[in-house]
Amino acid sequence: MATDRIRAAFENAKSEGRIALVPYVTVGFPELGFTTDIVKSLVDEGADVVELGVPFSDPLGDGPTIQASGHRALQNGVTPDFCMEAVRDIRAAGIGVPIVFMGYYNTILKMGIDEYCTTAVAAGVDGLIAADLPAAEAGPLQDACDKAGLALIPLIALTSTDDSIEHACKRAGGFIYCISVLGVTGARATMSSRVEGLANKVRNFTDLPVAIGFGISTPEHVAEVAEFADAAVVGSALINTLADGDPELAAERGGAYIKSLTPGTPRKVVAN
Repeated sequence: MATDRIRAAFENAKSEGRIALVPYVTVGFPELGFTTDIVKSLVDEGADVVELGVPFSDPLGDGPTIQASGHRALQNGVTPDFCMEAVRDIRAAGIGVPIVFMGYYNTILKMGIDEYCTTAVAAGVDGLIAADLPAAEAGPLQDACDKAGLALIPLIALTSTDDSIEHACKRAGGFIYCISVLGVTGARATMSSRVEGLANKVRNFTDLPVAIGFGISTPEHVAEVAEFADAAVVGSALINTLADGDPELAAERGGAYIKSLTPGTPRKVVAN
């Protein structure tokens, strides 16, 4: 099962006394042909799971930084098929960390739910996040993921009710992604104190690892997450780093950035 890689990655981080680092990279950004090198650099410097963003023309959950990266990737010609091929290239390069596609449901529907899931697994994808798909409406995709052996990873918001959290966790796989802020993605100076309560609430409904994302950009943020969660997801700050300079050196910059976050990863939470 593809989902076994995700479980093993979190267990490995836990055994090393740290939380996992989960960076987000838009496929085909900053330019085509660099995604495999970027992922390799991130993994070499401490990434445990990699989220690959599948660009979409109406990314309603993304802030300006990730929206811009997706727009650039679309201009570069990135399609869902290209994203599948990018994962094949990553696997062919010997990179074995779990890979999670993060995108929007329309992209999956356009290819066909079953075809998308089976193609993703064959390429080497371990999990999916459909950013605009409420858990209450995710039944068909959940069925296809279960059949293909993919983890369907839910997004849980600060505004989520207990009932919706319970529903989202019931058939979830891989890990639970808790959103640390109200609003869209984007690097922020501070994190909401409410997210710790959300993480603790989620643990009432599942034994899956809890990841915190949206707004994490510094080792201090990661250290905050390490007090109550199992993983920190980093997106906009990494995308900014990849964008800031010569595209040929984007992989090197990205790896150095991930390495700069590792001092914040020692685990402080009593793991479930």
